[in-house]
Amino acid sequence: MSSPDAARSSIDPAEVERFSRIAAEWWDPRGKFAPLHRFNPVRLAFIRDQALYRFRRDASARRPFEGLRLLDIGCGGGLLSEPMTRLGFQVTGVDASERNIGTASAHAAEQGLSIDYRTSTAEALVAAGEPLFDVILNMEVIEHVADPGEYLRSCARLLKPGGLMIVATLNRTLKAMALAKVGAEYVLRWLPIGTHDWNKFLTPDELRSFLTSEPVTVDGPYGVVFSPFTGKWTESSDVGVNYMMTVVRDAA
Repeated sequence: MSSPDAARSSIDPAEVERFSRIAAEWWDPRGKFAPLHRFNPVRLAFIRDQALYRFRRDASARRPFEGLRLLDIGCGGGLLSEPMTRLGFQVTGVDASERNIGTASAHAAEQGLSIDYRTSTAEALVAAGEPLFDVILNMEVIEHVADPGEYLRSCARLLKPGGLMIVATLNRTLKAMALAKVGAEYVLRWLPIGTHDWNKFLTPDELRSFLTSEPVTVDGPYGVVFSPFTGKWTESSDVGVNYMMTVVRDAA
């Protein structure tokens, strides 16, 4: 499958094809994306808390983020785009897979939600002079691109001064190899075999180094762990497998 702007983007066509093949399953909580459905509550809580703090919004408001523009890059089927829309953000969801965007658009329409879904890439948005965003969600995407540094810098260039980007990914540790690769794919069969390439996992220091040329402040990492006893994900000081980082563009 050919992808938009593939010649001038950091996307990995093989990764796009891999996720395109299972695009119809995005909203099945017991399907191939079941781990993301279980992961979503802790991701949503972290995003909401960070955005409330950054933009000084009222935590008691039903739609606290009215007036703010959000980019969900690598949005997949819209598992984050939809709740962000419900919280008041004006959401643009971008994915390199046409099938993912088709699934996301159809589901949003069923829910009566207005989301600007596009088949595109971060680099293409920069090249087109896309208006800047207050918030960018960059969740579980960077470990699937061909050039993570260029990809991350392109995303950072789409932030408004003072804007917030949240990056979530997997750490390249032996613990992550055991749990996120071997355990999740081969033992527990939570994910299709081949979903992740451990060599493409990134350490927090590597992620931070990609942005040294950009006028941003990077904080974290903030760990996230799964408890087999409760079946839930929670925030943690343990960053050995999953972690998130925040990126704030310097004010003008």
